Amino acid sequence: MYARASNKAAHDTLWGLIRDALRGQGLAAPDGLDHDIGHMDSWAHSDLVLGQICNLPLRAAFMDKVTIIGAADYGLNGCPPGHYRSHFVVHNDCPANDPADMFDARFVCNEPLSQSGYGAAQLWAQTQGRQFKLSAATGSHNASIAAVASGTADIAAIDAQTWRIESGENPHTQNLRMIGHTAPSPGMTFITRKGQNPQPYFAAIAAAISQLHPQVASVLGLNTIIALDPIAYDLPFPPKPTAILA
Repeated sequence: MYARASNKAAHDTLWGLIRDALRGQGLAAPDGLDHDIGHMDSWAHSDLVLGQICNLPLRAAFMDKVTIIGAADYGLNGCPPGHYRSHFVVHNDCPANDPADMFDARFVCNEPLSQSGYGAAQLWAQTQGRQFKLSAATGSHNASIAAVASGTADIAAIDAQTWRIESGENPHTQNLRMIGHTAPSPGMTFITRKGQNPQPYFAAIAAAISQLHPQVASVLGLNTIIALDPIAYDLPFPPKPTAILA
């Protein structure tokens, strides 16, 4: 879910280790990653060997169609192992210091079926008895960052691991500041196709992560894989978006 040009080689290295571990257990695994298939298509693929899914689409559409292996742990501040959260970001010039002051502002998300960009933000808003009014679905966290930095949007919720990566690569982040955080929820979850025994996959992923060269591990930021209690995914669904504002 965090794949991009800058970490493509690192992901390929990780996959090579996972692939070899799976084959060592007698499980079929393709030579390389598919970098072109859309994420929704990959999750629904009948021959899915390994994917990584956000917990909102997992809960909303795929829970009975895939096998959960475990949650990725990126060692994020303020989050239990295997969890993540989102940062509320605004432009440096914005006077607000609390996302509760931004309910009537132009809120953008990557897509409404995103826990980090939409679901977590709206569930946080519900604790305040409110809902963010969606101004636009930008298509990516990167685009949401650009929208707030350029002034075409006022606030966005950005996945903490994405923000960690973007802060080192994206100059737009220098124009933004954090004014709050959502509650943690299960992080990006490794899955395989329905009906598989998750244990060999879990073991292969854990072993592969532990074998990464420190430089590759640093690029990915991936600490380990965590077997979460299924109840961790028993979260309320966010409200449907209000009409997108002009």
